Amino acid sequence: MKVWAVANQKGGVGKTTTTVALAGLLADAGRRVLVVDLDPHGSLTSYFGYDPDTLENSCYDLFTAGGKVDPELPRSLLLETSHERISLMPSSTAVAVLERQSLGQGGLGLVVSKALEHLSGEFDFALLDNPPLLGVLMVNALAASELLVIPVQTEFLAIKGLESMINTLHMVNRSRRQPLPYSIVPTMFDRRTQASLSTLRYLRNQYNEHLWQAYIPIDTRLRDASRAGLVPSVQDKNSRGVLAYRVLLKHLLQQSMQIEQSA
Repeated sequence: MKVWAVANQKGGVGKTTTTVALAGLLADAGRRVLVVDLDPHGSLTSYFGYDPDTLENSCYDLFTAGGKVDPELPRSLLLETSHERISLMPSSTAVAVLERQSLGQGGLGLVVSKALEHLSGEFDFALLDNPPLLGVLMVNALAASELLVIPVQTEFLAIKGLESMINTLHMVNRSRRQPLPYSIVPTMFDRRTQASLSTLRYLRNQYNEHLWQAYIPIDTRLRDASRAGLVPSVQDKNSRGVLAYRVLLKHLLQQSMQIEQSA
């Protein structure tokens, strides 16, 4: 099972949309996909029609045994989604207290890795949607992943979040045997605005080596898909956003293949 994390230390940059769009395209192609919501806000959970405020079981349950993961527990947490090939491991409001509870506790950095190992035979891909802050959840996601996708809204306020994310990645890489490869993905691009054009130019100047050279455009059909609880490619397979995500997925699959070959 290939594991990709979708993360940025700024909210509202398109992490959940990117997670769902990529999962949908993989599932459309016949892959079995697990999406994991590690964000206390539960946007991914809400996307598929579940209420994080009322769910009794969620990814929080993985952390309640002090780093040990019962082999049957991850499977018991899975929920159905609107796509028959996508399963959801949801978040809940209980996740919000995890950072405070984990203070002083060791052995919690590999909980998600262990959980995914128990599910590896059931899925082809796992996509991890992260909270916009550094903590035990993001550390878990980065430790479990073989590829990091960093969506960055094409406006200058989002650059700070990217800088923080890169700094976090450098810190995490010190404890990994091999550095975690990553792709920066410009999102919400609007060619009519100077802010989008200038930010994209800045990203190409400063981060070109790790930057996906295209972009995800502003597309109201992505919002329509969210409102309907459908993956974007089911809502409208020919929308501008879906076509862009299709190109992005091809890029990420090629990158993933290169990672395998160099391992």
